[in-house]
Amino acid sequence: MSLRLSTVILPYLRWHEGGRSAWQRAEQLGFHTAFTYDHLAWRTFREGPWYGAVPTLTAAAGATDRLRLGTLVTSPNFRHPVALAKELISLDDISGGRITLGIGAGGSGFDATTLLRTGEEPWTPRERADRFGEFVPLLDRLLTEDTVSYDGTFYSAREAYNIPGCVQRPRLPFAVAATGPRGLRLAAAHGQAWVTTGDPKLFESGTPEQSVSALRGQVEKLAAACEKAGRDVRELDKVLLTGFTPDRGRPLESLDAFVDFAGRHGELGFTDIVIHWPIPDSDFAADEKVFEQIALEAVAQLG
Repeated sequence: MSLRLSTVILPYLRWHEGGRSAWQRAEQLGFHTAFTYDHLAWRTFREGPWYGAVPTLTAAAGATDRLRLGTLVTSPNFRHPVALAKELISLDDISGGRITLGIGAGGSGFDATTLLRTGEEPWTPRERADRFGEFVPLLDRLLTEDTVSYDGTFYSAREAYNIPGCVQRPRLPFAVAATGPRGLRLAAAHGQAWVTTGDPKLFESGTPEQSVSALRGQVEKLAAACEKAGRDVRELDKVLLTGFTPDRGRPLESLDAFVDFAGRHGELGFTDIVIHWPIPDSDFAADEKVFEQIALEAVAQLG
């Protein structure tokens, strides 16, 4: 399989003041998928404009024809699987079956604290993993069965009807973000793709070489999880969301730099490289002309 190139368009632009045109331009440039973040707020964008992922993707579905669309990533931090399933089925229908759900356990940022009562503590990493472990299988059922009843530790569903289900059968694909053993088991059991951003411990002081080694180890652990689940790891797409490895923005400095970066990671088994749509004066600042050159020419060079 040749390497695919996708992008992430952060939902900070008003739809009629640059939002719509960005998604349409992503389709024109030939990206395989355009994702957006599914957060209540995110890092340095917290005090500025930030729009909801599902309405944004619904609008993007109406503004494009071929481009796949998705989240990177949706989490249990503020989502309930029953309500989410209904939104996803609707979105998959509106888009004509072009939706991929990127899904992860969530982090400790604003999503984890915005809904807390006074004096309430955020979930620990273990609690987030516990919820994620219940969230994914239940969402899988909700998207594949006409009616679901479930009584779990964290979630419940009482005769939750989801007719007619997804346009994509048996349901829209899950891209499961995971690096730990529990998350990798979920990816092996329920994922059509696996997502990583690399090893966060290496972001500040690691080297690109250390990052490649760490990613190789993650791919090997995914393969082991698939083997235990009786599944061929080659069935899963392997997605690298860039911008969070020690390379940072350097791969977008030139076409040659990106081809070198993507080639090294393609050798590890990655099938998809995701780059952020340029945002001036941010961690994702990049030369727009170089970005478009990469979108138009990189995949052909990677062969």
